[in-house]
Amino acid sequence: MESFRTEIEDPIVQKDIIDLERKIALFREGKIDDERFRSLRLARGVYGQRQEGVQMIRIKLPFGKVTSEQLHRICKVSDEYSTGRLHITTRQDIQIHYVSLDKTPQLWAELEKDDVTLREACGNTVRNITASETAGIDADEPFDVSPYAHALFQFFLRNPVCQEMGRKFKMSFSSSDKDTALSYLHDLGFIPKIVNGERGFKVMLGGGLGSQPHHAELLSEFIPVNQIIPTTEGVLRIFDRFGERAKRLKARMKFLIKDLGRDEFLRLVDEEKKALEYQTVEIDTTAFEGEIPASVLEVPKVIIEDTKAFEAWKKSNVIAQKQAGYFAIGIKIHLGDFYTDKARLLADLIKNYAANELRFSLRQNIQIRHIKEADLPFFYQELAKLDFVALGYDSTADITACPGTDTCNLGIASSTGIAVELERVLETEYPQYSNKQEITIKISGCMNACGQHNMAEIGFQGMSINSGKLVAPALQVLLGGGNLGNGAGRFSDKVIKIPSRRGPDALRFILNDFDANANGQSFLEYYDAKGEKYFYEFLKPLADLTNLTEADFIDWGNADNYVKAVGVGECAGVVIDLVATLILEAKDKLTFAQEAFEEGKWSDAIYLAYAGYVNGAKALLLAENQKTNHHAGIIDLFDTVFIQSNKIELNSTFAALVYQIRANEPSEAFAQKYIQEAVSFFENIEAYREKDLANA
Repeated sequence: MESFRTEIEDPIVQKDIIDLERKIALFREGKIDDERFRSLRLARGVYGQRQEGVQMIRIKLPFGKVTSEQLHRICKVSDEYSTGRLHITTRQDIQIHYVSLDKTPQLWAELEKDDVTLREACGNTVRNITASETAGIDADEPFDVSPYAHALFQFFLRNPVCQEMGRKFKMSFSSSDKDTALSYLHDLGFIPKIVNGERGFKVMLGGGLGSQPHHAELLSEFIPVNQIIPTTEGVLRIFDRFGERAKRLKARMKFLIKDLGRDEFLRLVDEEKKALEYQTVEIDTTAFEGEIPASVLEVPKVIIEDTKAFEAWKKSNVIAQKQAGYFAIGIKIHLGDFYTDKARLLADLIKNYAANELRFSLRQNIQIRHIKEADLPFFYQELAKLDFVALGYDSTADITACPGTDTCNLGIASSTGIAVELERVLETEYPQYSNKQEITIKISGCMNACGQHNMAEIGFQGMSINSGKLVAPALQVLLGGGNLGNGAGRFSDKVIKIPSRRGPDALRFILNDFDANANGQSFLEYYDAKGEKYFYEFLKPLADLTNLTEADFIDWGNADNYVKAVGVGECAGVVIDLVATLILEAKDKLTFAQEAFEEGKWSDAIYLAYAGYVNGAKALLLAENQKTNHHAGIIDLFDTVFIQSNKIELNSTFAALVYQIRANEPSEAFAQKYIQEAVSFFENIEAYREKDLANA
């Protein structure tokens, strides 16, 4: 592997990147198990692709905010290490593909030169915190949620509490009661409120999509802004301790809340308060306030020749901001994919003539903000040169789709291929929908719902169907989902499964019937009035497998016959049960705890020591072939197997030793005591392990 040392000034970031390089080298030398290495690299934004030997890199961009300098930097690494294609995700990240694993430390170091990170973009961590792309300019917002989303991102990045959870954890901030960041399908969703003049948030808890979508429950109607970080930390601590770790499909927080019950879950969160370093955290919003900066260069005056096209674009893609006289421009990005040549020109445009900021949206688009009305013709002219003036921003014709079988290991059928065809159908046969936003169409290549298909008014999920000895690509048609606002939403019904090639006809049948029979009702009112069976019956002819043609066995966007091939999923990391690896990790945790203590980070030091306790205990339990599924279970089982049997002697139960963490404030004295006791415990288990191996 090519030698690498970063020039990054931040020593914490530098240590991170050098550590990744070291772990890659150990992996290449066979000193780190493949499955454990997968978990490690995922937490650094390095994600395996469907194609062997290359990686997808996920770039973490909190609430989708990007400057010109950052976009130029992303373009540079994409051209140097990838293919020049940039993919906007439904979590406002950027993904680049076909990257060599050995090059990832250099790539990361390049990004950090403009304060762009890969850290915790994947894996069992706090994923990118999303927000309405209109945050800060939304005419309906009580206040700008951007600084609060940014504060949570900063607080939990590299935080010991959320580095190795049982599953990923997702948060969102909506700008208003319209809830465009979809709080109801997040682990924690925040909706801004002002009560008696005080800023705060309505908070939703435990939502999620995936194969078993679950509507979030209400955590609180109002939490003051200075309590959102402590509240979030309490929730994360309980999820880390009690969350499932053995059964991946049951490891999201929605299942933990279902098992414990909302009230018991919140009781445990409340019980954790004493252990928190901060009971309140004041969030500085000044960086997001102040006057809109003037453009670097004077915006040229232009004359638009095709005024009809210009006015259509303004109606479809231009949004009035809450700041009088300013507008935002929506750029519809086809399937979230754009390329570095145009991205560089766009970066220059916002640097020179706007406020040097754009935001990637949840629907895989781009929004430029702070444009004066008089400057809209110039921006239309310049964006047209980039082919960035397609109508239908955030409309029905603006379809969301995950990468599917293009690059994802879990893809069953092509989501991008069918999306291309459906957008063609909408553009050529239903042009009126480019100005309608009531219906959303979303597509996922598998049940995991990265394309959010099961919360859309019209959704499609990639599947397969058997016809004799042949297998054809298929689509599950889902109907009736939608965002209702203020923390409420509904999930779609699975109506029927059809061959994928008939997806366009399914869309035609649905839209034609809606246009003919809705009688002024909204799509959801129309769907509810007709009922699921009504749609099943009129779509049923499309499910007939007796009349399949050769074309039905070729997926959209492909030339060859369909082959179902599903790899190992990486979305949530992997559970590793290697005794030696766990002991090594426990030792690392104690080393990190001591380092944090020496830096005066008492709370971090305590939590790292806690993780050392749990990893060490799990290692010995696994050596005894004992099954473990969450931290609390490990702690209880260790007492049963080792302490009560006197195989290992402690001055108390193991539970009493470990759970000091929730009975003490995170002071210097307690941190020192807790770490010393953890080191002593680790010496005990190492001695036991050595003796056990000698007698084996």
